[in-house]
Amino acid sequence: MNREELYEEREQTEYISDLRAWNDAYEREHGTRRRAFVVTFGCQQNEADSEKLRGLALAFGYTLAECVEEADLILVNTCAIREHAEQKALSTIGQYKHLKAKNPALLIGVCGCMVTQEHRVDDIKFRYPYVDFVFGTSSIHRLPQILCARLEKSRRIYAPEEAESLVKEGLPIERESSYRAWVSIMYGCNNFCSYCIVPYVRGRERSRASDAVYEEVRELVDKGYKDITLLGQNVNSYGKELAENCDFAKLLKRLASIEGDYRLHFMTSHPKDATRELIDVMAENVHIANHFHLPLQSGSDRILKSMNRHYDRARYLDVVGYMREKMPDIAITTDIIVGFPGETEEDFEATLDMLRLVKFDMIYSFIYSPRKGTPAAEMEDQVPSDVQKARFERLLALQHEISLGKNLPFVNRTVQVLCDGVSKTNEALYSGRTEEGKIVFFEGEECDKGNFVKINIERAEAFALYGKKQKRG
Repeated sequence: MNREELYEEREQTEYISDLRAWNDAYEREHGTRRRAFVVTFGCQQNEADSEKLRGLALAFGYTLAECVEEADLILVNTCAIREHAEQKALSTIGQYKHLKAKNPALLIGVCGCMVTQEHRVDDIKFRYPYVDFVFGTSSIHRLPQILCARLEKSRRIYAPEEAESLVKEGLPIERESSYRAWVSIMYGCNNFCSYCIVPYVRGRERSRASDAVYEEVRELVDKGYKDITLLGQNVNSYGKELAENCDFAKLLKRLASIEGDYRLHFMTSHPKDATRELIDVMAENVHIANHFHLPLQSGSDRILKSMNRHYDRARYLDVVGYMREKMPDIAITTDIIVGFPGETEEDFEATLDMLRLVKFDMIYSFIYSPRKGTPAAEMEDQVPSDVQKARFERLLALQHEISLGKNLPFVNRTVQVLCDGVSKTNEALYSGRTEEGKIVFFEGEECDKGNFVKINIERAEAFALYGKKQKRG
């Protein structure tokens, strides 16, 4: 961050006080508070970051707007994992030009992974002159200073990145849910997979202190949160750079010792760092969900090497085999990239073979998207789009068959579901998720969201279960 472009260096709490006073004065004059709206693209880590942005906006004295058209402050939290995500964010920012024309006092800030790339910052500078400020993923804690600088200097502020070694605790969080929570345990990534932009836009791995993570989770459980997901680009690398002797297995065991009615999830894991100690901890603790998301990406050893993944089929199958030995009914989900540079029909068939061997409960599949600045983007033998799409459809068809086969045994069983309230697609049904992450639609007496309920499963589809709520008594 070029601090010469910012306001004088003070404690962030002082900037927050200044912004609060500014908004208090506005309320006294106009009888209403300014409103803020946060737009989020991308992964769960971005969702967690946006909860901090909303928390900061409230600390500044804003209220939260119901829609972007009502906002006096718009914060756009962007994603860079695929080209489509960047283009979607840029298109959305483009739609705000008319809002700025209608309300010149509107402040628009763009943050997140996309704007840690120099060429995207240049895009914002020259193509979107109505954007007031830009800041990177490691600079969220400096938003008070950045916003004060914009108001004081009356010119655009560009602070795309901060020293990546910093882990800032104590930021206010306005959570999206009152019963599901994200908890970041680490930031950044050291793996440098050849297709992935994350190490370049989120920096190297930095872990939070285990005590800080423990206190956040304990407070959430005390407040009645039922489903808590631990986040990191590679949670299995947690603690490697900390002075304290606490790896991810030890952290997870400590968190699972907290008394209460809750379950823990975590994501994302890297197969090369998935230890037997971690699997043992999962098997021994009832508070840890019976679900493991373990990205495979490809079933071809040749492609895995080209991806710089540092494991092969045998290593992956060994991890899965030990999981199923310790937890026979564990749900395993994964990520698959189709059409990576140089992928042949034989390579793709190896991926289909892994789907048949492992029998994943669900896959999150993507067509390869070149990311500027990554080694894979410069590789020869880029797979034609029509071939990528055809393989993608074959992958989905096979997984549909496998997922249905995994779900059919749930019929005539009773499962515990965390209720998410009335279904968004059918108001006659409620919806929720099992600890394995399976979506369940169900009938029954009134069910408040955020409660665990017992559901008798009557029907199964590939990606959902259907049933009735078990009657009390």
